[in-house]
Amino acid sequence: MHAKDRSSLVYKVGYAVQHPDRIVGYARRRGRDTWLWLTTRDHVSYYRAVMRSDTARSSDAAVGSKTRESWLKIGQMQFDYLVKHGLKPDMRMLEIGCGNLRAGRLFIDYLDSGNYYGTDISPDILLAAQKTVGEYGLQRKMPYIALVSDLKLDFLPDDHFDVVHAHSVFSHSPLSVIDECLTHVGRIMTPGGIFDFTFDKTDGSEHQVLREDFYYRAQTLIDLARSHGLEAEYMADWEETGHEQSKIRVTRPA
Repeated sequence: MHAKDRSSLVYKVGYAVQHPDRIVGYARRRGRDTWLWLTTRDHVSYYRAVMRSDTARSSDAAVGSKTRESWLKIGQMQFDYLVKHGLKPDMRMLEIGCGNLRAGRLFIDYLDSGNYYGTDISPDILLAAQKTVGEYGLQRKMPYIALVSDLKLDFLPDDHFDVVHAHSVFSHSPLSVIDECLTHVGRIMTPGGIFDFTFDKTDGSEHQVLREDFYYRAQTLIDLARSHGLEAEYMADWEETGHEQSKIRVTRPA
């Protein structure tokens, strides 16, 4: 969970030597991402194009699961962690970056009807989310699923969500996008409500790779949350799950 600087030439050369079979795939991805970056106007529209490309091949892979087994396992991991930390059926939950409901399907089934709200910037992955609702017979739980173009959350009500959740969202976000979310998320949270998010952690220099993967020091994100009047703590017990990303919990003061 303490990432090396993957943007450095030394890392790239070393990785290529150890994994020569991945060079062609990396070059193809780099070419695609460069083209998408040049033909889009900002990070959200760029990453929406990335998701369109990835979802066309596999909606599971687009959310970071190369196999259905991995998709099921990571979704269960997220669900179990939040239930262990106090998620109750009568709570209202917002999932930012809900994807194709890898974890959302479990939250929808567990929460009372109408208590789950999922958002994503990708219309393509939300179509896959609708299929997941049908596949798992979750229509009766009336989940809300909405397309967004930013993280201002300005269409959502004040003091409404007990739990906000964002898995593998900030790992793909520049600091300006994270700051936008933290600026506004407190407004929609209930007093004492929590916001759990994962991120790619580095103890060295903060960096990005191909504008898709961003690596941050934990203290940077904790300080950013606190600058918006929110409490924040590093969730060390999340590392016991074995997931490669780290987790921070933000709380709106009661």
